[in-house]
Amino acid sequence: MAAPSHRRSLRRRRALVVSAAVVAAGVGAGVVVFSANAGTVDLYHQTLAAKDGWASSGTGTSGGAKADAAHTFTVSTRAELVKALGSVSDTTPRVIKVKGTIDANTDASGRKLTCADYAAGTGYSLSAYLKAYDPATYGRSKLPSGTQENARAAAQKKQAAQIVFKVPAHTTVVGVPGTGAGITGGSLQIQNVDDVIVRNLTFAATEDCFPQWDPTDGDDGNWNSAYDAVTLRGATHVWADHNTFTDAPHFDSANPKYFGREYQIHDGALDITKSSDLVTVSNNQFTNHDKTMLIGSSDSEPAGKLRVTIHHNVWKGIVQRAPLARVGQVHLYDNFYDVTAVNGYAVQYSINSRAKAQVVAENNYWKVPSSAQVAKLLSGDGTGAVKGSGNLVNGTVTDLVAAYNAAASKDLKTTVNWTPTLTTGLEPATNLPTTLATTTGAGVLK
Repeated sequence: MAAPSHRRSLRRRRALVVSAAVVAAGVGAGVVVFSANAGTVDLYHQTLAAKDGWASSGTGTSGGAKADAAHTFTVSTRAELVKALGSVSDTTPRVIKVKGTIDANTDASGRKLTCADYAAGTGYSLSAYLKAYDPATYGRSKLPSGTQENARAAAQKKQAAQIVFKVPAHTTVVGVPGTGAGITGGSLQIQNVDDVIVRNLTFAATEDCFPQWDPTDGDDGNWNSAYDAVTLRGATHVWADHNTFTDAPHFDSANPKYFGREYQIHDGALDITKSSDLVTVSNNQFTNHDKTMLIGSSDSEPAGKLRVTIHHNVWKGIVQRAPLARVGQVHLYDNFYDVTAVNGYAVQYSINSRAKAQVVAENNYWKVPSSAQVAKLLSGDGTGAVKGSGNLVNGTVTDLVAAYNAAASKDLKTTVNWTPTLTTGLEPATNLPTTLATTTGAGVLK
């Protein structure tokens, strides 16, 4: 079997999230928001609460909360979204309200664009690409190069110019409640900027028309795609909350195989890489996806960054990387993992700690069918650590690290070099399957 591819102190006027879910179970569903001194605050100007994960550290995360009327936008089309985002170098606070579903693969007039439109004029064709780099003739020792690879890269560049949306600093992008808000076929890129909030959006069908063949990736090579639904690269103070991530409607089971390997058109759902830091991921739903969340793109990323909190999320129909963590200090608490196979997405593992990552996993709940092995819920390279406590498997307290180490050739370390303190909403795992079913994902916030 082939190996898988792998400014100021904290605010006195910190927003307090009050909702039925908070009162009943400590879950940050956040329906009505109050400021300690200023009355009701609408959803679009809500800031991350104190002690709510790593993104609340230091200056905290307020996104576009200080946006004036001139920098508050309601958008329903790709063209409107691009105009509202403006230049990534413009750090004026802004709020972008997404109303309905925006299709990234549309031109200025709203005409649907296809892979053929992006390939036009580049000289690329899949059949020619397959012929040029067939391992039987091209070999397996080097990456593709030459005419067809250059054409593939050119076509991919055309697609990227259409579907990648660069988010400036001090920006809130939030779905308008009741409108089915989301982005289909697009990729939000949060790169080398500070203070961004992304909430209440469904990200679906982020697809690469032009995956690259890499015969050196893994034992038998792999097809690698380029776009995450949301990607953080060198970003700081980012809060991703109450979003839904899915491959739908095109599931991986429909992908063909070339050179004996799946022609993978999906990359990550929410990847946090290139020394990104101080990130909170809360109340999201991740479903129908393979390589879901990558924290750290390389084992050689420098230490001291990649501090991420992941809490009160639902992971269902996820194959791997929930998350895969490298280097940083990662806190996973009160997440619900349902590892039952969905639409052909069968779990390989949930959490992978490698490259000296320091993961604290507490009070998470795994729903595991009889066909799945508890020892395979974790993974690692022998250098990463997972400190676990209060984790349940089918309602029973389970030492996942011990189960993994009993079966693995490279043990996970069981001690970490830090203690989480930014733990708003930390609760026992017992009721998570019930409470998170109605308090997570896009469409919950009002």
